[in-house]
Parts: sequence; structure tokens; C-alpha cells
Amino acid sequence: MKNVFARLGADFFSTIVFLAIYLATDNVLLATGVAIAGAVAQVIYSRLRDHEIGYMTWASLGLVIVLGSATLLTHDPRFVLAKPAIGHFAIGVIMLKRGWMLRYMPPIVTQTVPEYVTFAGYAWAALCFVLGAGTIAVAMTGDMKLWTFYVTVVLLGAKIVAFAIQYVAFRLLVGSRIRAAARA
Repeated sequence: MKNVFARLGADFFSTIVFLAIYLATDNVLLATGVAIAGAVAQVIYSRLRDHEIGYMTWASLGLVIVLGSATLLTHDPRFVLAKPAIGHFAIGVIMLKRGWMLRYMPPIVTQTVPEYVTFAGYAWAALCFVLGAGTIAVAMTGDMKLWTFYVTVVLLGAKIVAFAIQYVAFRLLVGSRIRAAARA
């Protein structure tokens, strides 16, 4: 589990840096510049340490540089604020692959209720699309406080709630199937 959080932290490093600097200084342009520098430094550090650089890190770097530069050149924060939406849309598309979630489930779940795991995978894709659309809508307002609340509370909260619902649902479904099989 620790490895998963470390990976997520690495994948969203520039967004985390952006938020931290913005919250500390209330300066979008400074936060954008530091986020760009942080993303570049992250890739350089990984290359120097001979760590494999994943697709998400490269994609994040490209988005940070392009959208961050647009923000710095235009003094319009909406470009950099849209970055998490692009990530959500890309991940949502990947999650449309049938059965993508099966490899992340324990064997008892994949053997007992695989059709529900596939359905849950599509539900996660839909959630990513909805959250991405919400991020765009909030970013278009240009309201930094609203955007900060959205990406820290709403995005994270929605995923935690979805995970909890999925966990309880799978527990109930697996238990129900096992009891039904024992009766038969």
C-alpha cells in the first residue's frame, strides 16, 4: 500500500507542489513556475538515479510545461487549472478497457464476481469523466479558492467514497455468492 501512495505522489508531484506553493503564497504565477521547475527536477532526478520514468510522469511533465507556460505567458490561471482534468480524461479512457480492474482485485473477488469487477471498472471510468468535467467547469471560473477546494476536497473525497462503496459492495456480493454456493 505504501508503494501505491508513493507512486501516486510521484504521478501528481507537480500538482501537489503547485497547491502547496499557491496555498503558502497566494501567487498563481509563482506556484506555476515552481511546479514547472519541480516537474523538470523530478524527471532529471529520476534519470540520474536510473529510475524508470513511467508514462504518467512524462505526460504530466508535458502538460505542466505546456499549460504552465500558457499560464505564465497569458497570466491566465485557467490553463494550469485544467491540467487535472486532462489527466482524469486520459485515465478515464484507459479505464474503458474491459476488465482492466481484474488484475487489481484479490483472487476471491475475481473468481466469485468478475462481472461486477468489470462493471466497477466502467463506473470508475465514468467517475473520472465526471470529475474531469467538473474540474474544467471550476477552472473556467478562474476562482483559485474554489479550484483548490475542488481538487483537494471534492476530487479526493469522491474517490474515497467510491472506493468505500466498491469495497462494501464487493464484500457483500462475494459473501452472498459464497453463501448461495454453500446452500446449493
